[in-house]
Amino acid sequence: MMKPLQRVALAMSLVVYGGYASGAEAAPDNMTDAQKSALRKTVETCGTCHGANGHSVSPTFPNLAAQQAAYVELQLKAFKDQSRADPDAQAYMWGMASQLSDATISALAGYFAAQPAVSGRGGSSPLIAQGKHLFEEGVPARGIPPCASCHGAHAEGMAAFPRLAGQHAPYLFKQLLVIQSVLRTAPVMHGVIKDLTKDQMQAVVAYLESI
Repeated sequence: MMKPLQRVALAMSLVVYGGYASGAEAAPDNMTDAQKSALRKTVETCGTCHGANGHSVSPTFPNLAAQQAAYVELQLKAFKDQSRADPDAQAYMWGMASQLSDATISALAGYFAAQPAVSGRGGSSPLIAQGKHLFEEGVPARGIPPCASCHGAHAEGMAAFPRLAGQHAPYLFKQLLVIQSVLRTAPVMHGVIKDLTKDQMQAVVAYLESI
């Protein structure tokens, strides 16, 4: 009898074998019934934590819908080779990614990238306004560049730089802390945020969750 992770890996392999390419359809017409079933099971497995089609309802787990495919692929490979070693990565993703092939990772990244984005929560507050300013302008006097220069004017992400718009504020705040403390290796981001205060981080993530 296969273990749960082996079943996940097999399901993902069937998706790749079936020629699945990125697209909004959960099950393209050119798939066999078995391949469609395998895709549904794969998405359901990810959805246990990340929500249906990558729309997470838990602030512990990030939204994956509309995430940049290149970023998802890089992170899954980092989980697999254990180079991303922050505590949550070790607890949740090392085991899940351990049996994924590169082709499977690419297919999964393409799937989530093609899903409709999560809508931001909206809202208007001094904290959100401060975060918007930091995101768009940075802190020039302290050599902190605007977040938008890498993550896009609307936080939509660019290539290997992730989409941040609509992401859970608690998740983003935690990631900023682990990067700042070098628990998560991200040299570019560490250099950018090393001098941000916690209050500034809270403002930025409040803005990002709102858009």
